[in-house]
Amino acid sequence: MTQIITTHKNADFDAFASLVAATLIYPDAVVAIPRTVNPNVRAFMSIHKDIFDYVDRWGIETGKVSRLIVVDTADWARLGPIAKLNKRTDLEVLVWDHHVGGDIDAAWKCQEAVGATITLLVRQLKAMRKLITPIQATLFLTGLYEDTGNLTFSSCTAEDAYTAGWLLDRKADLALVSKFLRPAYGEKQRDVLFEMLKADNRLKLNGYTISISRIHIDGHVGSLALVVRMYRDIVNVDAAFGLFVSEEKNGRQKCMIIGRSSNEGLDVGTLMKSMGGGGHPGAGSAMLKGVNPEIVEQMIVDLINGNQQSSVQISDMMSFPVCSVPPHKSMAEVAKILRQRGCTGLPVVDEGLLVGIISRRDFKKIRKEDQLQAPVKAYMSNRVISIEPGNSPIQAAQTMVRHDIGRLPVVEDGRIIGIITRSDVMMYFYDLLPD
Repeated sequence: MTQIITTHKNADFDAFASLVAATLIYPDAVVAIPRTVNPNVRAFMSIHKDIFDYVDRWGIETGKVSRLIVVDTADWARLGPIAKLNKRTDLEVLVWDHHVGGDIDAAWKCQEAVGATITLLVRQLKAMRKLITPIQATLFLTGLYEDTGNLTFSSCTAEDAYTAGWLLDRKADLALVSKFLRPAYGEKQRDVLFEMLKADNRLKLNGYTISISRIHIDGHVGSLALVVRMYRDIVNVDAAFGLFVSEEKNGRQKCMIIGRSSNEGLDVGTLMKSMGGGGHPGAGSAMLKGVNPEIVEQMIVDLINGNQQSSVQISDMMSFPVCSVPPHKSMAEVAKILRQRGCTGLPVVDEGLLVGIISRRDFKKIRKEDQLQAPVKAYMSNRVISIEPGNSPIQAAQTMVRHDIGRLPVVEDGRIIGIITRSDVMMYFYDLLPD
């Protein structure tokens, strides 16, 4: 296996349709499906499993992959375990995506702000004069309609509409499209909507009317995106956010955020991306684990009030060059450096590679005077928590809180290129960054 086509976790119809369309453009490639897909997509796959060929990407031997074709995302973090391929320097990566931005440094990209990724792939199929079957046309139209709200979302373009017409001309079945896009709404969803309306918190932020509802849910509840959309329509606001809090097996809380916006100026997808998720201008979601839901709610408020400064990355905030020490430096010399610089810790770097962290806490391990002459490698922490330069300030804050640390080395290809502290993150959140 040398070529694989894949997409993001929790694949929707646009993602799955784009996978299938890409096989017509790259006939020698194999579709590697994520383990998690949306329930309606899973139902479609189950019914048509003898028609579409794909493999579970968890079982792929990544060392044998020479070309990776990614559709409907340009972010490594959304690819799950297969994201480890980003360490490969000999890998050719191609990207098809209708989202703006992303951290995948591809050899080739087709990345345009249209309503759905399938529109871009159909454009190529038309140029190649490829024949498609009615079932393929139906799937492609389903993906297009889902991501454009049946051509009603503000992100929809004229090309999306032309693509829909072309697919209907290829015998796409609107009855089937409607069936698979009809979300389930039952007793669980009704109860969640009722609780959201009771917990409604309406705010006026940066010129927008916002509603945020934070509720606890037990077990799995499907179609929460539909519930949030109904909630937004009922409370009649520019944007609505549902914060769905549940307990994990380890006792920690996880919070799923789903946002829906009807105002072109409030880009929910970009806002969610800054929280580690993603989406479109009118719709987005993110999943946060081990965080206080009240802080998550405040994050949303701060981002909207701060003009959605989600384009800021760690690389924009980090300090560099970084003061570091080699592993053979004595603990006495390290103590002197810490006193002189007034800092609480230093990265330990060996030939450019980050190998550890030494902090004031580590000096508590020293019991005798002569132990101060021991090398720093004897007392440093080998378990280094770091962050990549393309991540967001919110991701840095989450990591610091989760691991109870005050600084994060910024690492790229194993080499430390900067450092970000808790103070840096707080300055960002409280709008103290210089212009």
